[in-house]
Amino acid sequence: MKNTLFLKSYLIVSVIYLLIILLGYEDITGYIKPFLLPFLLLGVYFHRDFPSKKYLLIALTFSWIGDIILLFADRDEMYFIVGLIAFLLSHIAYILLFNKQIKPKNTKSKAVFWMGVTAIIMYLIVMIALLLPSLGDLTIPVFVYALVISTMLLFAFKGFLIWHAPAKWYILIGAIIFISSDSILAFNKFYNPLVLSSFLIMITYLVAQYLIVSGILKLNQKK
Repeated sequence: MKNTLFLKSYLIVSVIYLLIILLGYEDITGYIKPFLLPFLLLGVYFHRDFPSKKYLLIALTFSWIGDIILLFADRDEMYFIVGLIAFLLSHIAYILLFNKQIKPKNTKSKAVFWMGVTAIIMYLIVMIALLLPSLGDLTIPVFVYALVISTMLLFAFKGFLIWHAPAKWYILIGAIIFISSDSILAFNKFYNPLVLSSFLIMITYLVAQYLIVSGILKLNQKK
């Protein structure tokens, strides 16, 4: 199928992109980065229709826009803020996507659910506490962003308790890795520069997007 070809192409191009970073040619990765997410977008676009498809396309589109804008983040802080807004909208689209996938059914794992909620809240508190002293004028935007990505993970976890395997594992692990990518980026920018930060940010980001897309497509396979 055409959509499968695009998904496989995404993996191949992503590996090439990551190898280029590891080899130290980051100056040319900016020419490749804008062409990564379109493979996932086309993979979803050519997949058969399903109720939440438009939300997935919107989420990927805003992520793609954010990718392009952040290429210029070193030139001016405004590019970072606009890029942050693009990814914020992407995460909101993922929240709507996960909510659309969650069926009106109560989970029997109430204790597990609240343990997950507690863990997510603790993550949010720790991240904000670490970053707060160095955020300055970006305190409110970063806090709002952290709140939204935490909500995205919460909806992925809520769905995990209801959705079928293996799709639910793809989506939950993808959401966790996505937050890890954002956390590494924030930690590197506002707290302490990390060795191989570009590689760590991009490998987690690319894997996260692939897992979420694959999970949603598996969740909407014909039975």
